[in-house]
Amino acid sequence: MATRTAEMVDRLRPAYGLDEDALLRYARDNVPGFPLGPVKLTVSQFGHGQSNPTFLLQVNSGVSVQRYVLRKKPAGHLLESAHAIEREFQVLEALGLHTQVPIPKVFSLCTDVSVIGTAFYIMEFLDGRLFTDPKLPGLTSGQRRNIYNETAKALASIHKVDPDAIGLKKYGRRDNYCKRQVERWAKQYLASTEDGKPYRNPKMLELIDWLRQHIPLQDSSKSVGTGLVHGDFRIDNLVFHPTEDRVIGILDWELSTLGNQMCDVAYTCLPYIMEMKYGDEVSYEGFEMTGIPEGIPSQAEFLTEYCIATGKPWPAAEWKFYIAFSMFRGASIMAGIYRRWIMGNASGGQRAQYGEKLANAFIDFAWGFINLKSVLPDQPPSLARDYSNKFQGENGDLKVASGRFLPSSQVLELRQKLLKFMKDHIYPMETEFSKRAHSNMRWTVHPEEENLKELAKREGLWNLWLPLDSAARARELLFDRVDFDSQGKWNNRLLGAGLSNLEYGYLCEVMGHSLSAPQVFNCGAPDTGNMEVLLRYGTKEQQQEWLIPLLEGKIRSGFAMTEPKVASSDATNIECSITRERDSYVINGTKWWTSGAMDPRCRLLIVMGKTDFNAPLHRQQSMILVDIKTPGVHIKRPLLVFGFDDAPHGHAEVSFENVRVPVTNILLGEGRGFEIAQGRLGPGRLHHCMRTIGAAERAMQLMVRRALSRKVFGKLIAEQGSFLSNLAECRIELERTRLLVLEAADQLDRLGNKKARGIIAMAKVAAPNMALKVIDIAMQVHGAAGLSSDTVLAHLYAVARTLRIADGPDEVHLGTIAKLELRRAKL
Repeated sequence: MATRTAEMVDRLRPAYGLDEDALLRYARDNVPGFPLGPVKLTVSQFGHGQSNPTFLLQVNSGVSVQRYVLRKKPAGHLLESAHAIEREFQVLEALGLHTQVPIPKVFSLCTDVSVIGTAFYIMEFLDGRLFTDPKLPGLTSGQRRNIYNETAKALASIHKVDPDAIGLKKYGRRDNYCKRQVERWAKQYLASTEDGKPYRNPKMLELIDWLRQHIPLQDSSKSVGTGLVHGDFRIDNLVFHPTEDRVIGILDWELSTLGNQMCDVAYTCLPYIMEMKYGDEVSYEGFEMTGIPEGIPSQAEFLTEYCIATGKPWPAAEWKFYIAFSMFRGASIMAGIYRRWIMGNASGGQRAQYGEKLANAFIDFAWGFINLKSVLPDQPPSLARDYSNKFQGENGDLKVASGRFLPSSQVLELRQKLLKFMKDHIYPMETEFSKRAHSNMRWTVHPEEENLKELAKREGLWNLWLPLDSAARARELLFDRVDFDSQGKWNNRLLGAGLSNLEYGYLCEVMGHSLSAPQVFNCGAPDTGNMEVLLRYGTKEQQQEWLIPLLEGKIRSGFAMTEPKVASSDATNIECSITRERDSYVINGTKWWTSGAMDPRCRLLIVMGKTDFNAPLHRQQSMILVDIKTPGVHIKRPLLVFGFDDAPHGHAEVSFENVRVPVTNILLGEGRGFEIAQGRLGPGRLHHCMRTIGAAERAMQLMVRRALSRKVFGKLIAEQGSFLSNLAECRIELERTRLLVLEAADQLDRLGNKKARGIIAMAKVAAPNMALKVIDIAMQVHGAAGLSSDTVLAHLYAVARTLRIADGPDEVHLGTIAKLELRRAKL
C-alpha cells in the first residue's frame, strides 16, 4: 500500500535539533509567501531516505496551515563530495523554472551555517503517495501497470532535458561518466571501510577490477546517451498524486550530475533482480525470479516503455555492466550509511544498522548477475503501443517509422491527458456554463472556468497551440529580463510544449469537442491569433505589456477588422482611419463582429485601419494595439449568431471616436497590416479547421449514442438502412477532411504560410462544410431535440456555419485555390 507523505514523519530526534527561532527569522526573510505574523512552528523528521536529513515544517498562522520541507547536510565530518545540498538546489531550481519535469518547487538556499548549523534549502511540500515496496501490494493490476509506466515516463522526462538550455552546461562532465563513477565509488568504499569498520569485502575489490575492464565503449562519448542523470532514481523517490496514478514529484537529487543515463535506468530496474529488506534477512532474488506481481510489466517491457519515451537504443549488449555497476554503487552507499550509523550521524534511523549486511548482499548478487548467461532478450518485446512504429537507425537511435502524420509519444501522452481532462472536468460543466450564459449573469465569468484554467496549467495542458519558432522569439526578446525570470513566471507551461502545427492538430481536435474547452487551455480564438501577432511582430515592450498577461490567461483580447458599411471580405475596403498626430495615433471608425470584446476580461484590441489612404492598395493598412479602456472606445452592442450571443465571450460592434494611443502601439510599422494579417492567418485559421474536426467527431458520437438507444417503427434507429448509409458517408467525409487538415498543418510546418496557402484554403472550405453535413444528420437523428438547446448540436452547427464567413468566405478561398491551379497549369 502507499503511504501519504505527511504520514512518513517522526518526532524530531535529539541529535537533529534545530534552532527554530533562527529558522523562522530566515524563512520570513527568504521564503516567498511565508507568514509574517505570529506563528506556531512544528518540526518533524522524515524517516524515509538515509542521506541528507529531511524535515517537515508545519507553520500554523491563525486558521491557516502551510507546510514546507527543509533538507540539510548532516552534522559532523563528511566524506568528500558527499551531501551536496547546493547541487540539489541548483538542479531543482533549473528544472522548476525551465522544464515540465515533476519536481517540488524550491524557495531558498541557505549556505550560512550559523543559522541552523549546516547548509540547507527549503522547498515545497508535496502531499501525495509514496510507495516503499516496489511490489505495490494492495493495488489493482491496472494501478500497478500505471505506476510503473508513469515511473518510466518520469525517468524519461529527466533524460530528455537539454542541460545546456536550462543553465546546467557545467553541472558535470558528460564523457567517461562510468569510468569516473567507478573510481569515485571505489574511493568512497575504501574510505567507508577504513580501519575495518565496516568490514572490507575482498569480493568488492574484485568487482571494482571487473567494472574497470568492462566500461561500455559509448561511455567515452560526450553526446550519445549522455545528459542529466538523477543518480538515485527509484520508485520510492517518487511522489504520486493522492488519487491519480501520475508522478507529481521526483525527490532526492543529491547524486545528480551529467553523464551516462543508462546508469539511472539500470538502478531503477534493480527490484526486478534483487529485493532489499531491512532486517536480519536479505533476499537475493527480485520479483522477476520469485514471480512478478500481476500488472507489473516485465523488466523488458519496462525498458521498452522507457526506450519509446526517450528514443534510446535497446541496451541488451551492455546490460550486465550497468546492473553490476548499480549494485557496486549500492554496496558503496550502504557501506557509507553503516559507517555513519557507527559514528552516530546516519539520518535513516535504525534501518541504517543493516547497511553492512545489505552492502555485502549487493556485492554477492553483482557477481551472480555477471555470471548469468543471458540477462535481456536481444530485441525489445513488441507492445500494443507505438514501439512497432519505431525502428533502429544506423546510429542505434530509435527513429519514427516513415508513415505519414504519425503522432509522437509526447503527443499521444498529451492527447490522453486532454481526453481525461475533458471527461473529468469539461463535459460535466457544460450544462452549468450554458445555464450561466442564458442567465442575467451571462456577461460574467463562471468562477469554475478560472479554477479549470489553473488545473490545466498544473497538468501541463496550457498554451499547447504556441508554435516552437514563435516561442523562440519570445525567449530571445524577454529572457534577458531578470525580473521576469527570477519571479518564476517563465517556464515551458507559458511557452507551450514545443509542438509543431501538425502535432497540435491532434490536440486541437480534442478541444473542438466542446465549445467551452479551448478557453480553459488558453487555446481559444481570437486570443491565439492575437498572441501569435505579438509573438511574431511585437516589440519587447509590447510583449511585456500585453503578451505576458495573455500567455498567463489573466486577460483576453479582440481583433477588430470587419466593418458594417463595407464588404470586409476584401480588407482593402476598410475605412477606419489611423492618423499620426505627433507622439500619438488617433483612431476613428466602426468595427463589428469583434469577437471577445464583450468579455469582462478583455483588455486589448488589435485594430486594423488605414494610416495612408493614398499609398498602394496593400500598403494603406496598419495594425495597432488599443487598450479597451482608452477614452473613445465604445462597446455598442453584442451581435447574435443564429440567436446565440456566445456570452461571456461575445461578438461586439465597437466604435472608435478620436481614440488616442501612443505611436509605440503600432505593430511592425505603418503600412504593414496586410503583411501581419498573412502571418496571422496561417496557424490561427487552421486551428478553426482542427477544432471543427473535433466538433464533427462529437456530433458522430452523439448521433451513434442516440441511434443505439431509440426505436422507430419497431427497430433501433441504428438498424435503419438510411441511417447506416448516412453514418458511413459521415465517417468517410470526416476522415478525408481530417487528412486534408493534417496535410495543411504539415505543409505549414515545412513550407511556411505562403507556400501552404493553397492547401490551407482547401482545409478552410472543406472542414466547416463537412461538419455542417455531419452535424445536420446528427440533428436529424435527434429529431426536435437536435434543434433545441438541450443538446450541443445546434450551437455546434451555428459555429460551423459561421466559419464559412468568419474564417473568410468560401468564395475567397475557392478563388485562391483556382488561381494556384491555373498558375501550375501555365508552368
